[in-house]
Amino acid sequence: MTDRIEVQAPAKINLALDVTGVREDGYHEVRMIMQAIRLSDRVSLRKIARPETVLKTNLPFLPTGKGNLAYDAAELFIKSTGIQAGVFIEVEKNIPVAAGLAGGSTDAAAVLCGMNELFETGLSDAELQALGLKLGADVPFCMMGGTALAEGIGEKLTRLPDAPSFHVLLVKPDRGASTKEIYGRLKLSDDTVHPDIDGMIRAIEKEDRLGIAGRLGNVLEPVTGQLCPEISEIERQMKSFGCEGVMMSGSGPTVFGLFADRGCASAAYMHFKVGPYARQTFLTEFLRG
Repeated sequence: MTDRIEVQAPAKINLALDVTGVREDGYHEVRMIMQAIRLSDRVSLRKIARPETVLKTNLPFLPTGKGNLAYDAAELFIKSTGIQAGVFIEVEKNIPVAAGLAGGSTDAAAVLCGMNELFETGLSDAELQALGLKLGADVPFCMMGGTALAEGIGEKLTRLPDAPSFHVLLVKPDRGASTKEIYGRLKLSDDTVHPDIDGMIRAIEKEDRLGIAGRLGNVLEPVTGQLCPEISEIERQMKSFGCEGVMMSGSGPTVFGLFADRGCASAAYMHFKVGPYARQTFLTEFLRG
């Protein structure tokens, strides 16, 4: 039995993101190819005698109570399992905030999984994912990791074979993007360009690197791009360094480039690190499931 545990909380990118309609309850129906990456937050959990949740982060502007998904996850776990102790959580944030990389969702997933182990409550993966869905549609995938097809509102997950690895360059513009606002601005029409989700799955199954890079697509990018014109300029610059494919992740505004060649990826990384996005530029890679 241990009183302390540390969990890595990996970010994700969307290799393809399609919205197929809007449900009566206002939620959007999606089909997405989700991919975990090595960029991660570090979540430390420690038992405390007082029956409360205490949260600390390295970013002073983040809330440390209700509204922070890590805090909300701990409170939900305590309420659902009936444990009598409390927990002290420390989150070292490395994933950019409001970036389309599931930074909040992956912290929540790490808290749920970490508390399940710390308090030896024995919840199954399915039970943990059901709890996670109450916090956000990306949380169940963040527990699964690897490469997966997400459908419904993002909660219906089908594990896919691990995608062939790429070097992944991430560049986030200074402004953030509100997922709720971006989806609210989305207007589907006959002119909407939908990504080839089934073709992407086939490319992943065949380990077809060019097929994967050539099928990147995100129906939300034109919406976020209207609010954040830097996206198109970042993409243009990444392409000039020879990336195989480039796209915005999630609701944005982070842009990712997929590189087969480490030298090209490193050169692009150094280019952005000396520019205006220095603090929001990361070089990472796919994380296998």
